[in-house]
Amino acid sequence: MNILITGATGLIGKALIDKIYEKGETFSGLSRSKASIFESQAYWDPDRGEIDLDSIEGHDAVVNLAGETIMGRWTPEKKKRIKSSRLLSAKLLTESVLKLRAKPNVIAAASAVGVYGDRGDEVLTEDSEPGEDFFADLCTEWEATFDPLIEAGIRVVNLRIGVVLSKNGGALKEMLPPFKLGLGGRIGDGRQYWSWIAIEDIVGAIFHCIENEGVKGPVNIVAPGSVTNSEFANDLGKVLGRPTVLPLPSFVARALFGEMADEALLSSVRVEPKKLLDMGYEFKYVRLNEALEGILR
Repeated sequence: MNILITGATGLIGKALIDKIYEKGETFSGLSRSKASIFESQAYWDPDRGEIDLDSIEGHDAVVNLAGETIMGRWTPEKKKRIKSSRLLSAKLLTESVLKLRAKPNVIAAASAVGVYGDRGDEVLTEDSEPGEDFFADLCTEWEATFDPLIEAGIRVVNLRIGVVLSKNGGALKEMLPPFKLGLGGRIGDGRQYWSWIAIEDIVGAIFHCIENEGVKGPVNIVAPGSVTNSEFANDLGKVLGRPTVLPLPSFVARALFGEMADEALLSSVRVEPKKLLDMGYEFKYVRLNEALEGILR
C-alpha cells in the first residue's frame, strides 16, 4: 500500500511510519512545512485552505491524525485551537479527496473515546450514543466531517482512540516525572474509568482497520478491560517501584487544567473494543501492568 498520513510528526504518526517501514509499505506525509521532512511529502495549510492536490494523488489509504493536543489547561484560546485544528483539517482533507481523479479506498480518521462523554460505570461500545460535553460534541462533529466521503463510496473508519501509553509522549510521559519521584497517586476519588491502549496496539489496530475491507464506521481503539484511575496509578507505581499515596484532589486538578480536568482526567469512560475483538484483532497488550512493563522497561 501507499499511505497518505496527516499528523505524521506526532506521537502516533511517528509510530505508524516505523511500522510502515517494517512492513515494506510506502507513505507520504502531509506537512505544513515546504522544507523536506519526509522522503515523500505533500504541502497543505488547513488554516488557509491550501493543499497540493497533485501530490496526494495515487494513495491507497489515508490516515488522518491531525489535531492540536488536548493536554494542558483549556483556556478559551486552547479550546479554539483544539476545535479548529481538527475541523479545518478534516474539512480540507474531505474536500480534496473528493476532487482526486483516483480516490483512496479507505480513510482512517482519528477521533477519541471522549465522544462518549462522562458515563460512569456504563460499558460503552461503538453502538453507544455520544455524550454532550465540549469534547464529545467536537468528536461528533469531527467524525461527521467525513460523511461526504461515505456518500461518494469511500470506506471511512473513525478511530476512537483512548489514553495512549508511550514513553515518548502523551498522557503517560506527562505522568512519569511525579510518579518516579514517589509523588503520584489517584486523581480525584480515582473511581473514574480510563480506557487505555499501548502505542504498538494503536498502530496494529490502524493497519487492521485499513487492511480489512469489512471494517467501517466508528472503531474503539482501546485495550479490552478499562481500569479505574486508582488501578492505573497503582499499576504504574508498582512497575516503577514507587509509592502512590499522594492523590491529586479534584479541585487542584481543576485549578491546574480548567475544563480539561473534568472532561479528560476526572471523566469516566469505560470503553470496550467490540469491533476489534469481533474482527479478530490480537492485542499485544491486554493487561495494563504488562503494557506498562513492556513500555517502561
